[in-house]
Amino acid sequence: MINIAGAAAILGVCLIVLAIGAMGRRVEWLVNFILRAVMGTVGIYCLNYILASGQISVAVGINPLTILTSGILGFPGVAVLYGIHFFKIL
Repeated sequence: MINIAGAAAILGVCLIVLAIGAMGRRVEWLVNFILRAVMGTVGIYCLNYILASGQISVAVGINPLTILTSGILGFPGVAVLYGIHFFKIL
C-alpha cells in the first residue's frame, strides 16, 4: 500500500514537471503563482499560530479557496482574507 502511494506521488511530480516544460513562456507565471500560494499558506499558518498564542480568536482556514486567493493576489490576498474574517466577527 505504501509503495502505491509513493509511486503515485512520484508520477504526480513528474507530470507537473512535464506540464511546466510544455508551457514554455508561461513558466514564469506558473512559478510565481506557486511561490505566492506556498508563501501565502505559510503566512496564514503563522498568523493563525501567532494570533492563537495571543488569545485572539481569529483564524483563517487553509483550504483550496484561500490558497487560490493567496496565489493570485499574494500578500494583499492574505490581508483581504483576514480583513473579511475580522469584518465577520464585528
